[in-house]
Amino acid sequence: MRLALLSLVLLLSACASAPVARTHIIPAGWESTYDDYHYSPAVRVGDTVIVSGIPAMQGDNYEAKIGFMFETLKKTLAASGAELSDVVEINTFHAQPKNTAEFQAEFEVFKKIHAQYFKTHYPAWTAVGTTALLADGAPVEMRAMAIVGSGQNPKKVAAYSK
Repeated sequence: MRLALLSLVLLLSACASAPVARTHIIPAGWESTYDDYHYSPAVRVGDTVIVSGIPAMQGDNYEAKIGFMFETLKKTLAASGAELSDVVEINTFHAQPKNTAEFQAEFEVFKKIHAQYFKTHYPAWTAVGTTALLADGAPVEMRAMAIVGSGQNPKKVAAYSK
């Protein structure tokens, strides 16, 4: 019995003292972000992936720019070992709308593109209006958090009644 207890204590202490791995994810084409701008496009700590803001900066129109942003998220997640279904939270920052009515109109367009990438089991989402973004010409910037593997068996729970 003492030997079993000692083994359990040693096992638990070994698990508790093992440091959590931290990996900086820098997808191809984004190498300058780390060296020149001093940030990681994504950081993975254990099974959690935190994706830095991705500006919607390439494309001929709003829809194309937003699509570029989601495709960049998809590639960054893949480089991190995650996928879109693993995304648990997004934050979007919108620079074009100047009032609530404009924001709601833009949001309707954005929401249709969002639905192409998040078809079910939607992440938590905060959309914020802002006056400017660092990337010139980007109408939106998005950051995200994913938990690797969490999209494999998601559950929907209604915790409130209407």
